[in-house]
Formats: sequence, structure tokens, C-alpha cells
Amino acid sequence: MNLGIAGKWALVCGASKGLGFGCAQALVREGVHVLIVARGAEALQLAASKLIADSDRPASATVQYVAADITTIEGRAAVFALRKDFDIVVTNAGGPPTGDFRDWDRDSWIKAVDANMLTPIELIKATVDGMAERGFGRVINITSSAVKAPIDILGLSNGARSGLTGFVAGVARSKLASRGVTLNNLLPGKFDTDRLASTMGAAAQKTGKSLDDIRQAQAAQIPAQRFGTAEEFGAICAFLCSVQAGYMTGQNVLADGGAYPGTF
Repeated sequence: MNLGIAGKWALVCGASKGLGFGCAQALVREGVHVLIVARGAEALQLAASKLIADSDRPASATVQYVAADITTIEGRAAVFALRKDFDIVVTNAGGPPTGDFRDWDRDSWIKAVDANMLTPIELIKATVDGMAERGFGRVINITSSAVKAPIDILGLSNGARSGLTGFVAGVARSKLASRGVTLNNLLPGKFDTDRLASTMGAAAQKTGKSLDDIRQAQAAQIPAQRFGTAEEFGAICAFLCSVQAGYMTGQNVLADGGAYPGTF
């Protein structure tokens, strides 16, 4: 299927690895020009090299990168100094730490809200009016399956990402919808990324079980009986950015292998 987005410009955050990289790769393969952002310069440069060397990348699709912390004013300024207008924005920031809500002070909450709610809002504010003027725009916020099924030890993430979800629900149904601009949230469950490996490693240390046992036990809880891949996550993201998805806005698209047990 031709997604109709070749030649568009995309900003993809947290794109040096994992789900962000998967989204960037899928967009590049569709002929989209991408500007990828992450904090680690070395990992980001390696990611850009992989995208450029991808045999499925059309020669016309360019790849740019800037090492910056997108959750800061300075980081966002560095991005928009390189390029102001984007047709596609994929927001993505690392999840806040796990723990007991009794241990989190005000600074912990402010940091979580700043990274996982306010930063996407700032990126949306900076780009959607230009999208509307051009008659096309796609914003994809990578949030979490915890928005649908909260996890007790992820209180910081539950709160901050749910706040973003509520904000997007309103903005997506504003006049932007009639001007070709859609905003959707993409909710990952358990994908085979470094973050998942880290949490499983912590679980192995805590329980004394082997990492392999932890992996098998967690995969067994998913109806698909496996973890997702960054590549298939990216494919979902690319579809939501497509012209074919122009009638989808304000949605929370869950990708979790069937783990969420609810009907709605």
C-alpha cells in the first residue's frame, strides 16, 4: 500500500533506538524525510547511519539528526533552529521511574509531567498551525498501555500520560480535524526493547530467577505468546501517519498482543 506521505517531513523523538527508531525507519521506508532526535549523540549518529544505509529507503528520503534533550526548552530550540515546519511529529520520551507513590516528592511529579505531558504539548503547539495551513498534519504520541490498564508501580507514568491523553482528546476534535490534521496516541504494551530488558533484569535480580525464566513467564501472559518488535510498532505508526488514516483522530491505538483484557 502506498501511504501517500513520500516527501513529507517528520520529526521523530527518542529515535536513537527502540520504538522511536522503529517509527523513524518505517517512515523513511515510505520516502519521508526525517529529523531524528535523542540525547545520546553517539547512539543517535549510529541510528542515522542505519537509516541511511537501509536498503528499503528510497534514495529521495533524507535523514537528519540532532542530539538534544527534547524535554527541555533548549533542546526544542535546537530542533526548531534546524527545521521549523514538520508534516509529521512523533513524540516520545523515556518513561519515568517505577516505585511507590509514597516516595515521590513534588519534583518527581513535575519531572514526569514535564517529560511525558508538557513536552508533547509544546511540540504540538509549535507545529499544528503550520500543518493546518498546509492542509496536512499527523501527530503521533507514543504513550503506554498503562493509559488503558494502569500499573501500580508506574504511578508517575499513569498520571502524566493520562493527562496528555485528555489534552489530545480535546485538541484532536478542534478545528484542526477539518483542516487535515490528526492527533492520535499509540499505546505500546511489551515490546522487545532495551527498556523491557532492563525491567526484566531488575525482576530477575529481585526474585532470584533467571532472565530467561522471567522472559518466558512474561511472554506467556500475552495472548500472542511473544513480545512485539520495534519494526512492527513502526509500521503501525506509519499507517497512522498515512493519507488513508485521515479519518482517524483523537484515538488511543493499543498495540499489546492482546494483553489488555477489556472490551473497550
